[in-house]
Amino acid sequence: MIQYDAHNWSDHLLDIKGSMVREIIGRVTLCVLWAALVCLCDYVLRYNNHGSLGIPETAHGLIGGVLGLLLVFRTNASYDRFWEGRRLWGAMVNDCRNTARMSRSWLAADARLVHEITEWVAAYPWSVMHRLRGTRGLTPHPLDLDPAEVAAVIDAPHPPLAIASRLSNLFLTAKNSKLISDMQFIALDANLQRLIDYLGGCERIQNTPMPFAYMVHLRRALIVYCFTLPFALLDKYGWATLLIVLIVSYIMFGIEEIGVEIENPFGSDENDLPLERLCETIGKNVRTKP
Repeated sequence: MIQYDAHNWSDHLLDIKGSMVREIIGRVTLCVLWAALVCLCDYVLRYNNHGSLGIPETAHGLIGGVLGLLLVFRTNASYDRFWEGRRLWGAMVNDCRNTARMSRSWLAADARLVHEITEWVAAYPWSVMHRLRGTRGLTPHPLDLDPAEVAAVIDAPHPPLAIASRLSNLFLTAKNSKLISDMQFIALDANLQRLIDYLGGCERIQNTPMPFAYMVHLRRALIVYCFTLPFALLDKYGWATLLIVLIVSYIMFGIEEIGVEIENPFGSDENDLPLERLCETIGKNVRTKP
């Protein structure tokens, strides 16, 4: 995620990185080239007194309003997914901290057990990140755990669940060793259940894209609108149609692309959530002794 000062316009107003320009430049250029061709053909027709390619602009005025509403809905729906993803990861940060805090306090009599729980808690968000991105691995920092167990987790079909199972066994070991009471065990297990729930919420966002029919219809409408726009502007603006088409297509395609960019916030694009930074924060917090 790109960090910026929202109060300083000059700091980011002309930035290319993260602004969707690279993603939409091809579509916008094609629209402008098409508009240039239309203007040229219209000029030839007018020059030879064969009429004009211009059409009334009323239809585009009506369609533009409806298309704007569709784009706003698309962007809002995508931002809801983005913000829900951030809330899930924020809750994961808190429950990892609480799990480490309770373990360090309640299991103080067994320092090795506390250390093992802490290491697995620190590894959990990394495993979730890799799961969401379809990559393999855990934390980039060495874990002070049995290498065979770490390798087994990495090779597991679902590494976050493998870590959760190991934490469950460690909590059960503490309970059977009379280090914690039944109520304390339930509290720790509840934290673990919530961590799995957050993972499920992230997977729900990732595995449920925007409805196909909505996406296809919106893109078809955008193409029809932008590629017929020159005909509606010719009579009134002439060659200035090129500039107007450039601005309108940049805005329209840009808004749609923003929705695409943020609807799955767990990737590694410039506008996705800073998962690595959140994982580093969790690892640092759970390992820091009060």
